[in-house]
Amino acid sequence: MKIKLIMKLVKFEHTIFALPFAYMGAVLAAQGIPSWGKVLWITLAMVGARSAAMAWNRLVDWEIDADNPRTKDRVLPKNLLSRLEVVIFIIASLTLLLISAWNLNPLAFKLSPLAVFLLIFYSYTKRFTWLCHLVLGFTLGMAPVGSWIGVTGQISLAPFLVGIAVMFWVAGFDIIYAIQDYEFDQEHGLYSIPAKFGPQTSLRVTVIFHTITFLLLTFVGFYLNLSWFYAIGILIVGILLYVENTLVKSDFEKVKFAFFNINSVVSITIFVFTLADYLFS
Repeated sequence: MKIKLIMKLVKFEHTIFALPFAYMGAVLAAQGIPSWGKVLWITLAMVGARSAAMAWNRLVDWEIDADNPRTKDRVLPKNLLSRLEVVIFIIASLTLLLISAWNLNPLAFKLSPLAVFLLIFYSYTKRFTWLCHLVLGFTLGMAPVGSWIGVTGQISLAPFLVGIAVMFWVAGFDIIYAIQDYEFDQEHGLYSIPAKFGPQTSLRVTVIFHTITFLLLTFVGFYLNLSWFYAIGILIVGILLYVENTLVKSDFEKVKFAFFNINSVVSITIFVFTLADYLFS
């Protein structure tokens, strides 16, 4: 029962947003399939990092969530888990992240405290800046960078290009999601692009952000001399992003569908076609 509540607390299914990009970074670094040991520790690091970040966010926001009609039935506002239990889970998740980084290579372990800082820092940004969406995007965008470092033990430009693309992708769909709460955020002094500029302007910002994502991912293909497999994947991603933004613009009731369903397919698509590029080109 507790495990189900924890999975509900951190929305474990949303791990699918960042994990395929972590695998993408690993595939690009290895120019194929990395060793299964690397894949294992990268997976565990991602699970630990995202679980800790989400649990921390729920912990520091539980009073805000309790006041928000949309979120008042979440695990912590309803006292289905104690705050002590959540803290223990966060410590366990961060421990998993650090152990995984240790088993990858020295550079990954040395940089892991920076990852921990970003995971914790994001939760406070909506209290003082409407750029919080980009901070969240930057944090998730470190997934391909971290996995590249985990495979190679080196820092390179290519994963940062992918990471910036992920940053704008995540920031875009987070803006869409935040539109649901823009009135609540305005009333409670919370910061977001929808609360600052309104829903319509926010949707235009999302289009710009997702266009940047598409262009950066396209550039990565040229930069790394990838083949037509990757090009097909990018084309599909571009179509999906267009559909996502069009759906929300025409019918705001489809926010949840666009947020989870379409974005899940985006991340999986880019990973699958990147892997296919090295396996079959």
